[in-house]
Amino acid sequence: MISPQGSPPGSSSQSPRSPSAPLFLSVTVTDPVKLGNGVQAYISYRVITKTNLPEYQGPEKIVIRRYSDFVWLHDRLAEKYKGIFIPPLPEKSAVEKFRFSAEFIEMRRQALDIFINRIASHPQLKQSEDLRTFLQEDEETMERARSQETGIFKKKPTDLMQIFKDVQSMVSDVVLGKEKPVEESNPEYEKLKHYIFELEDHLAEAQKQAYRLVKRHRELGQSLADFGKAIKLLGACEGDSLGKVFSDLGSKSELLSIKLQKEAHNLLMNFEEPLKDYVRAVQSIKATMTDRANAFRQQCELAETTKLKEINLDKLMLMRSEKAVEAEIEYKELKAESEEATRRFETIVKLMSEEMMRFQEQKTADLGLAFHEFARGQAKLANEIADAWRSLVPKLDACSPSMCS
Repeated sequence: MISPQGSPPGSSSQSPRSPSAPLFLSVTVTDPVKLGNGVQAYISYRVITKTNLPEYQGPEKIVIRRYSDFVWLHDRLAEKYKGIFIPPLPEKSAVEKFRFSAEFIEMRRQALDIFINRIASHPQLKQSEDLRTFLQEDEETMERARSQETGIFKKKPTDLMQIFKDVQSMVSDVVLGKEKPVEESNPEYEKLKHYIFELEDHLAEAQKQAYRLVKRHRELGQSLADFGKAIKLLGACEGDSLGKVFSDLGSKSELLSIKLQKEAHNLLMNFEEPLKDYVRAVQSIKATMTDRANAFRQQCELAETTKLKEINLDKLMLMRSEKAVEAEIEYKELKAESEEATRRFETIVKLMSEEMMRFQEQKTADLGLAFHEFARGQAKLANEIADAWRSLVPKLDACSPSMCS
């Protein structure tokens, strides 16, 4: 993953716009601020872009964006870049009491930063005009772009009704056995699909257990804090020697409580969240698989229809029918459309292959780092806990029945 705090490459003596300076695009999502009240409340973010790419307006641009702006960018890219794994967005919290908690806001900010930097580092996505709009335009322009309906929702009601009728007819044909769904029979692709579904299950289970680890650290931290307070009160009503030991024990418990709560937060941000992020990433891959299946189905249907048109055209030409000229025009148009559908499918297949290689490399790096940070954090916490309790042993040894008054 791109480090959100990474500095643009190049020496400080070079101008960012210098022809010899390496090209870079660095984006940071920062400064979340709550705006509005009640159900209208939302969080805004400052998005800071630093670049020397000539297609951008200048070396630095700061804009204000909200979550729905990120959704707009995601959906635009998903619509235009079939075959590419569009980086996933964090979920929108449906629980009101968590929506504006400091922890949730920071998790959301970090996830959005990762999202936008993945796009900015992707060889195809970083060239998107929609990305430049997102990173440079003012809030009013962004709001207008966001409000423009796209895709299926731009169609007229009559068009929508026809779409729903076509879908209903296709479903009925499948249910009645009149038509079987067209699917690829590619062993390598079947193997890939099996891997993706297995990966999703295992990542989800790992994320679930990571969540339990975070919860356990928090609960143990709270228990130590409560124990520390109780044992200090107990020490206050005991004699000098025993009371002092109990007070030290309580203080150590409270100190360890803070360390456990801190480690719980680190686990959440640097271990559970990366796992959750990759669960979402796999869902993006599955969305691309759906696009591939649709493209394959469309290619097959058009190829079949084109063949039927060709047979019909041959018959009309043999009969020297007047309809042959019109049928030939229809056939050529349909053939061109069929060839275009084949090209679209082949492009998706090629892009998916490249994307899987990129995904595997990134997954190895990201999860490797997450597990390394997890092990290092746990080792440090275990040593601190052991040192804290060990330091109390001599005091407890000294406070034996013969020593305590």
